[in-house]
Amino acid sequence: MADHYTRAFAAAEYVRSMHTTEPRLAIILGSGLGNFATRVEDATTIEYGDIPGWPVSTVEGHSGRLVLGTIGGVTVAVMQGRVHAYEGYSMNEVTFPMRVLGLLGCTALIVTNAAGGINQSYGEGTLVAISDHINLTGSNAALGRNDARFGLRKGAGQRFFDMTAAYSPKLRALAHAEAERQAIPLPEGVYLAVLGPSYETPAEIRAFRVLGADLVGMSTVHEVIVARHMGIEVLGISLVTNMAAGVLDQPINHAEVMETGQRVEAQFTSLVKALVPQVAAATA
Repeated sequence: MADHYTRAFAAAEYVRSMHTTEPRLAIILGSGLGNFATRVEDATTIEYGDIPGWPVSTVEGHSGRLVLGTIGGVTVAVMQGRVHAYEGYSMNEVTFPMRVLGLLGCTALIVTNAAGGINQSYGEGTLVAISDHINLTGSNAALGRNDARFGLRKGAGQRFFDMTAAYSPKLRALAHAEAERQAIPLPEGVYLAVLGPSYETPAEIRAFRVLGADLVGMSTVHEVIVARHMGIEVLGISLVTNMAAGVLDQPINHAEVMETGQRVEAQFTSLVKALVPQVAAATA
């Protein structure tokens, strides 16, 4: 049976056979944010199920397509949806797409998600620049034998790798400056990841607040762990689609997540589209 690197390399080769231009920037779109992929110019769209080894999304709001082309003159690879461990996938499978994107040549990642707001200064529809994360999923995507072949940048691919600046301060500064130009509020916050699929209890949210979390969700951290293992710089943006359990006296449902994504779509699209050439230039 082929090892993880060999499978990822084969998937990258398949993608190259469909679209020969090497992407410089990867974008992962979370729940309710998938329409951003329609902004890609000269697009080649590949269904996840057609890429060897690539896991297929099963959640509403995750279309399950890889879109390659350009935004603002920058070659991009845009994941229109992702998979999660709660769907039954292993961490290797959850992060397989990130491994492939790195092998395709991406040097930077803009990772987005729908999140619950723990910080009570946020409102539904707030965009938040992720400053750090807390991994409470009970696992780590770098588990298992270390394969240094994934170390695509100088100093990357190590068994023990630094996560001090998992979310690039340089890229966050660009995001804040652009958000200010567009008059878009963009606070910073710490994202806490749980396994899911159930939403958190009010008691858990109170505990997470004590731990220093501003946001809670069921994705992102393992993609970021793998990206940093490969030497890829990361900008993370959360969309607060709902306030977390107990913050408001109302139940939480996935339809609310999707509705908020649609409502903030224009603002999100404007910000990320403007950031693409800036992030690419800063990580060239």
